[in-house]
Amino acid sequence: MNGGISKKIIAGFVAMGVVIAGLIIALVVTNLGKNDDSWKKTEPKKKSEMVSSAADDSEEDEDLSDEEDEEEEDSEAEEDSSEEEKEDDVKKEGYVISWSSGNGWEDGDKKMSGLDIGINNYSDSAVSGWTLELEIDDLKSCDGWNGTFKVDGNKLTITNADYNADIAKGASVTCGCNIGTGSALNIKSAKLNGTDCTLKKGKVSQNNNNNNNNNNNNNGGNNNEKKDVDVKKLLKRSKDAKQGDDWLHTDGNKILDESGKQVWLTGVNWFGYNTGTNTFDGLWNSEFEPTIKAIADHGFNLIRVPMSAELINQWAAGEYPQANYNNAYNEELNSMNSLQIFDYFLKLAEENGMKVMPDIHSANTDASGHNANLWYTDRVSAKEYYAALEWMADRYKDNDTIIAFDLKNEPHGKPAEGDQAAIWNNSKADNNWKYVAETAAKKVLAKNPNVLIMVEGIEIYPKNIKKNGDYKSQDNEDYYFNWWGGNLRGVKDYPIDLGKHQDKLVYSPHDYGPTVYEQPWFEGSYDFKSLKKDCWQDNWLYIHEKKTAPLLIGEWGGFMTEPNITWMTYMRQLIKENHLNHTFWCFNANSGDTGGLVLDDFTTWDEEKYDFVKEVLWQEDGKFVGLDHKIALGKNGITLSKAKGL
Repeated sequence: MNGGISKKIIAGFVAMGVVIAGLIIALVVTNLGKNDDSWKKTEPKKKSEMVSSAADDSEEDEDLSDEEDEEEEDSEAEEDSSEEEKEDDVKKEGYVISWSSGNGWEDGDKKMSGLDIGINNYSDSAVSGWTLELEIDDLKSCDGWNGTFKVDGNKLTITNADYNADIAKGASVTCGCNIGTGSALNIKSAKLNGTDCTLKKGKVSQNNNNNNNNNNNNNGGNNNEKKDVDVKKLLKRSKDAKQGDDWLHTDGNKILDESGKQVWLTGVNWFGYNTGTNTFDGLWNSEFEPTIKAIADHGFNLIRVPMSAELINQWAAGEYPQANYNNAYNEELNSMNSLQIFDYFLKLAEENGMKVMPDIHSANTDASGHNANLWYTDRVSAKEYYAALEWMADRYKDNDTIIAFDLKNEPHGKPAEGDQAAIWNNSKADNNWKYVAETAAKKVLAKNPNVLIMVEGIEIYPKNIKKNGDYKSQDNEDYYFNWWGGNLRGVKDYPIDLGKHQDKLVYSPHDYGPTVYEQPWFEGSYDFKSLKKDCWQDNWLYIHEKKTAPLLIGEWGGFMTEPNITWMTYMRQLIKENHLNHTFWCFNANSGDTGGLVLDDFTTWDEEKYDFVKEVLWQEDGKFVGLDHKIALGKNGITLSKAKGL
């Protein structure tokens, strides 16, 4: 009889060991494959704009639940990605309804999101007129484009528009909406003209319809030649424009024209080129040309345009991501790519006497891209950030419609985030915004020495420079905090140096009220004097008072309700008393925590809010004053040549 354990038992243990080892390896690989979002901040502080197939921007939200929302969105994005990879697995027969949702936002008890829908015709015949019925869990509301939308319980019915009624065999059309649900968005079933459809969650391809030329991808043989001619005609600058006479410079805390006349930049923000809309938000409901004219007619002489570095670099590489807008309302845009639409915007702005200030709002094209602390990400390098600014400066160096560049929206970060937080000192650290701003400005000015340079602040600044000038402390008590982009205390110790172009520098803080986040200076009662003492004076107002450089409040605004209206009234008082330059946040209706100057149709103005802001728009003798010497500002304004100046 042999001693020891039998071979069968040994073999059994070996097999069990192999299985256990395999499970351990699988778990390790799975965990390594997950996105590591641990570097992200846990206490964002500002507004979060909304997105649709076109929509969303904004800034800081102090809710800890945001991090959970981001994780949910990341998870949904991963699901979308995996489903996109399985796109070929979907049988291409009958009708296939593809859908995807953009970043979401809250509206009372509703979960809002941007929904893109693609109707793909893989049947044996063309479709002439269509009605799409979608069964959606806990459906609350819908505001759509490229069709007529009706909500009845949990059923959403979409009927074709005149221009997309026909779907050729093998072709597709798209539509979309801002949709509100009581729970996570889920489409259960779909019927097209009464026929059951295959549902596919994932990427929605843009219109590809042989019978429909209302897309803007510039496809189509000889017809394309005609489109090119039309585009060139549309983009030709106004004969009334004179190039080069509108450049501005600074002297102390003043901004001056070439003759030395002091000007007042009083503008508005209009976002969309940063979010994935790849044009301005709201064009799903409104017409482009009348909208720009309306902004000028209402007296805004400058439009700050949030953009992503990623989109600009795509343009530079000859790639033009699809612009999302209502094709029927904006037929003149259908033959243009997203860059040409921006060029067309510059032409229309010029024809209406307005100037433009591009703002690198985020590195990535993403409605939540502004939440990234710095000007670079894992997708866009610091080198690519610089390249985007250089390309824009070079491309438009002979167009004085663009009079300024805002180098980067709201660099920020908290002490615990270490080198992932924006700092301000005399180092050459990768995350030193002061050094990066100087570098970026010099690159821009090397291409176009005529433009103004806007430099925003950061979020934190050390209370003791000698002990903590390197930002090594991770203790919040060792720092002064302010709004993202609103902390310019560092200018006192380390002012921006632009060398021979110092007269092009403008500092640009952002400031908001308690509905965005209840900062310490809003606790209890507060008034104009307390706000000045507790926030404005030491963070940035001293720059104006000491005549170090001009200020432009790049973002301020909010709802016309308490507790916000009290703060906003005091901010308006500060702007008015000091003639501070500013761009109001914002034109867009879809800014979740501030609202906009227009209602949801992006056409009807909120007259109460406009009347409030109107008080700090540049006016002389009841006329709005533009920044163009030859072309008057809208129908109610005058040229800069006719203005007396401040």
